[in-house]
Amino acid sequence: MRRTKIVCTIGPASQSPDQLKKLMLAGMDVARLNFSHGDYEEHGARIKNIREVANELGKNIAILLDTKGPEIRIKKFAAGKIQLQDGGEFTLTTEDIEGDTTKVAVTYEGLTEDVTVGDKILIDDGLIELKVLEVVGPNIKCQVQNGGPLSDRKGVNLPGVSVSLPAMSEKDLNDIKFGIEQDVDFIAASFIRKASDVIAIRKVLEEYNSDIHIISKIENQEGVDNLDEIIKVSDGLMVARGDLGVEIPVEEVPLAQKLMIESCNKAGKPVITATQMLDSMMRNPRPTRAEASDVANAIFDGTDAIMLSGETAAGKYPEESVKTMAQIAQRAEQAVHYEEILGKKTFTPKASITDSISSATCTTAQNLGAAAVITSTQSGFTAKMVSKYRPKAPIIAVTPDERVVRKLVLSWGVFPILGDQTENTDDMFQEAITKSLQAGYIREGDLVIITAGVPVGLAGTTNLLKVHIVGDVLVKGTGIGNTGVFGNVIVAKSASDFQSKQGQGNILVTVSTDRDLVPFLDGIKAIVAEEAGLTSPTAIIGLSKGIPVIVGARGATNLLKDGQDVTVDPQRGLVYKGFATIK
Repeated sequence: MRRTKIVCTIGPASQSPDQLKKLMLAGMDVARLNFSHGDYEEHGARIKNIREVANELGKNIAILLDTKGPEIRIKKFAAGKIQLQDGGEFTLTTEDIEGDTTKVAVTYEGLTEDVTVGDKILIDDGLIELKVLEVVGPNIKCQVQNGGPLSDRKGVNLPGVSVSLPAMSEKDLNDIKFGIEQDVDFIAASFIRKASDVIAIRKVLEEYNSDIHIISKIENQEGVDNLDEIIKVSDGLMVARGDLGVEIPVEEVPLAQKLMIESCNKAGKPVITATQMLDSMMRNPRPTRAEASDVANAIFDGTDAIMLSGETAAGKYPEESVKTMAQIAQRAEQAVHYEEILGKKTFTPKASITDSISSATCTTAQNLGAAAVITSTQSGFTAKMVSKYRPKAPIIAVTPDERVVRKLVLSWGVFPILGDQTENTDDMFQEAITKSLQAGYIREGDLVIITAGVPVGLAGTTNLLKVHIVGDVLVKGTGIGNTGVFGNVIVAKSASDFQSKQGQGNILVTVSTDRDLVPFLDGIKAIVAEEAGLTSPTAIIGLSKGIPVIVGARGATNLLKDGQDVTVDPQRGLVYKGFATIK
């Protein structure tokens, strides 16, 4: 089971139902819609297709709306394109003019107030570099540090400059409202610089009573500098390495990536690593070695999700890109030392009961070799808190809220399932186990760790941890011994009864183990007796023989049948149907 999630950008190459089906089967968990391109009709059709195909396949696929964000661009040239020479002078202006070889207008009227002499201005993803010589009125006179061809509407970056752009453009606001109408799961907010940018978006969502989660995209130095305050008010982060690599020195990008991933891990919030992960697969059916290493290293860093952009939106090999990313992720996860990761996560518990329970859950799961951690959750918070400790066991999150199911698909190692609302603890445990079995995540006999909250149905109350063995308990009693055993039942109420069946089983089920039975006990792995008492003959014989015993097992000779496969758990005093993992 792959723990790292895959985000795929949906575009012309992948928007058809047939292609979407291929991407989902290949491993897509989240569908990203880039609102820098396309109109509402296009995106609405894509959302419809995504949901219909996901429903057909029975998959939980989340939808992420990626905003264009507040941006600065140059306007148009009279000739459509010019050539800038190194060392020459060129002017940017806030006046609404048509550009020529000496001057061009910009879309941001406050640019003259934000830049100062000596600042660097980059255009067209950093291909053109200007240095500010002076600011006079609406004009910014610059020297060309790195020239080249320059055409209409290219993007402008101001590395190291704190700009006063609003958190949302009018287009962003309309796009967010569209996302609310379409009930998308995440909004990836572009060019987030400080906490107030996120809060402005949050206010819009609250105004429309929307629970869409905000994934803040960190794309400049100001965002990196304000990382901690941004994480506090966000639901997750995206390491947007494209614009980030223009805004800060390219050699700083890997360090910024590690910082952002580590900070999100500490906060228990999902983080997406994005941009050019398998870029060559837009053209080629196989990735470069460097790209494979990039994906794997993001996983080693601790990313929750890895993202494909042009590879699936417009590339020649969208399906192959997802398959390749899934294969790299699975292989990288096999090399992760989960015990070391858990041992190093010393940054908690300190803040909450949920955090403490989550930490204890993962430690217990590791020590007992649990097949799964099962969380019964209302809001998804418990599952995310468990995920931050990166347990080796898969995290199965059972929730009655379909929206929570979709939001949890972004979190590392979490496999969400829609369950029914329960009213008490016993029903909650049973519902979680039943849904996990039905989904095929666990099997009868598995040892699992269940974490949840009491009272049932109240979000944010995680305070319970239970070690549970999945399966039918056939008989209960008082156990003697430490080691569980698996075997076949032989029911014998007397020595003569036992003699007639000798060799047919190795778990003796009897009323009482008297002296006449002792000579025949060679090869018996455990005894289950109806007689009670820790000083009973059965208990004493078990201790002397060094075999596990359960006494006080009422009705055992009637409930258990000859030849039946059972597991005897002396620590809990239980007999399970079939094989069960006993620790």
